[in-house]
Amino acid sequence: MVDLTFLKKFTKDDTVKMKRYISLYLDVAPKTFAEMQRNFDNKDWDQLRINAHSLKPQADFMGISNLKEELNKIEEAVKMNNLKDIEKLFNSAFLLSSNSENTLKEILEQF
Repeated sequence: MVDLTFLKKFTKDDTVKMKRYISLYLDVAPKTFAEMQRNFDNKDWDQLRINAHSLKPQADFMGISNLKEELNKIEEAVKMNNLKDIEKLFNSAFLLSSNSENTLKEILEQF
């Protein structure tokens, strides 16, 4: 689920930098999902799409490719006005994010 290959290469295996980037993701991702939940509750589909889009590069940076794919699906569903699938996609993305956050927290403890 989490593949830190890119992050390791990007930071040249500098654990201090890796910890900083992981901590930043762990700070930003939950806040973004909270905002996305508000967007969903308020049926603010365009802002939901924007928030999903903004989290994709960060998920990619952390090597969470399945989350990036789900966020992309949310974006596409909004663009195509396919609103019936958004709740399922959001819930799936949220679960992937929560699980990967737990994994990243475990990784931080190992440093």
